[in-house]
Amino acid sequence: MDFSSSSSGSSSSGSQPSPEVFMDQLKSQLAQAYAEEFLETVRGKCFSKCITKPGTSLSGGESSCISRCVDRYIEATGIVSRALFSQTR
Repeated sequence: MDFSSSSSGSSSSGSQPSPEVFMDQLKSQLAQAYAEEFLETVRGKCFSKCITKPGTSLSGGESSCISRCVDRYIEATGIVSRALFSQTR
């Protein structure tokens, strides 16, 4: 993780970012990592489930399957996230 630059645009060499800047950068990088992992997981699972004969284009059935698979995965992730966050409160 690179925390060498601050969001205020002014930084002197060797200075540490403020705790707020550090937390903002950390949150941003964690969100990006989560999004990349989520997309890779969905891509892998839905491809395995829906694409029977890889080719240059998707058939209508494959396209529908991919769409439903992604929608279900997003919905399931939301349900699990809400359940986890409601337990922590």
